[in-house]
Amino acid sequence: MNPVLNSLLNTVLNPGLVSAVESVVRSVGAPGPLPVPPVPSSVLRPAYGTLQQGFAAAAFAHKQASSRLLRFVTNGGREERSLDPQLLASLRQTMVDLNDRDWADGEAGVYPLSLLVDRPWGEFAAAYPWMCLDTWRTWDRAQNERHQEFDTAIDTAGYPAYYLQNFHHQTDGYLSDFSANLYDLQVEVLFNGTADAMRRRVLAPLREGLNAFADVPPSQVRVLDGACGTGRTLRFLRSMLPLASLVGVDLSPAYLRKANQWLSAVPGDVPQLVRGNVEALPFADGTFHGVTSTFLFHELPAAVRKTAIAELYRVAKPGAVLVLCDSIQAGDRPEWTPMIESFPQMFHEPYYRHYITDDLVAHLTAAGFEAVRTEVHFVSKYWIARKPNDA
Repeated sequence: MNPVLNSLLNTVLNPGLVSAVESVVRSVGAPGPLPVPPVPSSVLRPAYGTLQQGFAAAAFAHKQASSRLLRFVTNGGREERSLDPQLLASLRQTMVDLNDRDWADGEAGVYPLSLLVDRPWGEFAAAYPWMCLDTWRTWDRAQNERHQEFDTAIDTAGYPAYYLQNFHHQTDGYLSDFSANLYDLQVEVLFNGTADAMRRRVLAPLREGLNAFADVPPSQVRVLDGACGTGRTLRFLRSMLPLASLVGVDLSPAYLRKANQWLSAVPGDVPQLVRGNVEALPFADGTFHGVTSTFLFHELPAAVRKTAIAELYRVAKPGAVLVLCDSIQAGDRPEWTPMIESFPQMFHEPYYRHYITDDLVAHLTAAGFEAVRTEVHFVSKYWIARKPNDA
C-alpha cells in the first residue's frame, strides 16, 4: 500500500477516534430492539420482506462498488466477472426461503417477532464509514498475504496458534475493539443481510430439545453458547428464553466486551460471559440443558474440531440438546461447489478447505451424541443432536 495512504488510514482509523464517534452515534440511537408495530400480520409480513430485500440490495451494491473501485485503482479498472445467472438465481431463491422460514418461526411463537427487526441500526451507521475506510487495509493485507498481522499494542501471548489469524483478512483478527465494532456489520454485508436470520435457525431445534426438561423450572434451565463472539446468538436466546441462565464463552476479550454492550441493552439479566476456549471449557461435567455454537467449526483445525465436540458433549447434561450452525459443506448444494471451494482464497479461512469435506455427523456420534440430524438454510448448515439420557 502507498505509505502516505497507509499513514492516513492509520490516523483516521485510530481506535480512540472510532470509539468517540461511536459513542456519539449510540447516544442518539441506542442498539435496543425495535418494537413491533401493532399491525396485522398481513401488513407486517411484507414490511419484513421489504426490509430484508432492501438490506440485501444495499449490501450487494456496497460489495460491487467496493470491488470495482479497488480494481480501478489497482489495475486500470478491469471489469470483474459476473456471477453465473443460474447460481445467482439459486442464491436469491434460497435467501427468500430463509426469510420465509425466519418469519414462520416468529409467527409460530418460537421467538418474538421483534427479533425480525432487531438490528443495531445506530451501531451500523457508526461502523459503516470505518468499514469502508478499512477496506483498503483489508485489501492490501490480502494482496500481500499478511495473514497474521496484529496491532503492536495487542498481546498475542497465550492464544492457540491457529487462532492468531486475520480471518476474513480483517484488521487485528478477533483481538481488538476495532475488529469487534465492525464485525457484525461486516458479516451482515457479506451475507447480504441474512446473518441474523441464519443464527436464528438454531432457536427452533433448541427450544424443541429443551422440552425434554419440561419439569425443570425455567429459571433453572442453563444454556451455553460456545464461541459467542459479539453475543448476537445470546441476544436471540435471551428473547426466546427470558428466564433461563445463559452463558457465553469466547477467547477474545474485545468480542466479550462488545457482547456485554449488546446484551446490556436487552431487558433482564445479562448472560454470564466467560473468557475461555471451547477446547477446554471451564465448566463441570453435565452443566447445561442446551448447547449452541455458531460459525465456529470452519475456523478450527481438523483435530481441534473433534476436541471441541468432545468438550461440548462433556458439559452437556444427559438428555441435553446440541445445535451447531456453520457453513454449508461440499455436496450440500452441489451447484454451489465452485463457490464454496473458492471461499478460502477470497476470505482468508485456512481451515475451511478441510472443513467442507469433514464428517461432523461422524464426530458427533463418536463423541457420544445420538439422533444426529442436519438441516441446510441458505449458506449455513445445522447439526442437531442429543446426549443420551443414560450417558
